[in-house]
Amino acid sequence: MDSFVKDIFEHMAGEASRLARSTKRSTITSREIQTAVHLLLPGEIGKRAVSEASKVVIRYTFHQ
Repeated sequence: MDSFVKDIFEHMAGEASRLARSTKRSTITSREIQTAVHLLLPGEIGKRAVSEASKVVIRYTFHQ
């Protein structure tokens, strides 16, 4: 399971990096990460991942 998570993370980071470079940005934004998730995770699982991650970010910023 650990290898699977690391592999998915590396693929998403690489895809987000390519997307950032294609828009000539030096940093990866949440938009690139969301797009990478949609590209790498099929259908409903990609939508669910973005939705749950958004909820977590909102909760985190609310409690800071």
